[in-house]
Amino acid sequence: MSRLSELQQVASGKRRLKDLLLQSDNRFCADCGAPDPKWASANIGVFICLKCCGVHRSLGTHISKVLSVTLDEWSDDEIDAMIEVGGNSSANSIYEAFLPEGVSKPGPNSSNEERTRFIRSKYELQEFLKPSLRITSGKTSSSSLKSSLSTNPFDSFQIPSVSQNLDGIVEFMGILKVKVIKGTNLAIRDMMSSDPYVIVALGKQTAQTTVMKSNLNPVWNEELMLSVPQDFGPIKLSVFDHDTFSANDIMGEAEIDIQPLITSAMAFGDPEMFGNMQIGKWLKSQDNALIDDSIINIVDGKVKQEISLKLQNVESGELQVELEWMPLDQ
Repeated sequence: MSRLSELQQVASGKRRLKDLLLQSDNRFCADCGAPDPKWASANIGVFICLKCCGVHRSLGTHISKVLSVTLDEWSDDEIDAMIEVGGNSSANSIYEAFLPEGVSKPGPNSSNEERTRFIRSKYELQEFLKPSLRITSGKTSSSSLKSSLSTNPFDSFQIPSVSQNLDGIVEFMGILKVKVIKGTNLAIRDMMSSDPYVIVALGKQTAQTTVMKSNLNPVWNEELMLSVPQDFGPIKLSVFDHDTFSANDIMGEAEIDIQPLITSAMAFGDPEMFGNMQIGKWLKSQDNALIDDSIINIVDGKVKQEISLKLQNVESGELQVELEWMPLDQ
């Protein structure tokens, strides 16, 4: 396929997604009713707001795969799946078919605790589904659900698998966009090269880049999203060599202290009120993996931080990433 054809295909996909978002029922969050949602659960088929997006991310991608309508790249299959579901009203007619008496949906200004309780009951525990459609085991295939729905328009609708362990309520304070830019001089783990990929973790959340075949200086430029809880720790980055027939080999690791970024961002408030400027710094020391001091800037109304890391517990390798902070009230 030529480059022009690829661009035309991407543009066509974005138009289809935008047309779906403009449907009247999709102009409000499927879970709390907040206006103008800019996020979606691609595998569930609903458009959601930023606050509900944080809760969906905490469920894990096996239940809800969250994508930004404007920032993320969508595959044709993901767009097709959203269109086949038909929008928020169609999805809610299934997921909210049997709301018990006394249970009400959260509103745009509801607390995170109320929002989390409802969303987990709706998608993870499936408490509001028609009883015959509920999946009672995480090992159960969605084929039984799809066959049950084969007589209606939602016969391609898939319910994600259910986790049997319900974690405690987590209060989220924002979204962190982690852009994995590139690796340099990475370690050799195969005969002459490696097939590296990066896993980014924050607490129990993980996100992963694509695998770069036979490349010790890979350029990813991939953006990953993590929800940041009130009680947050460092971001952990691990680089692995992908192996088809054996366990993946570690190619180094590093940690990022996100406290300087979040503290600086909160001190300045709305970044759109300021011009481009430096607002903070994470200093290089013997206790971190920084190659140089990491500067925190406001750039075009966004709080960003560029970071160069020397990978630890490995013979060689560096990683360049960029962070962008997005508070829930932005």
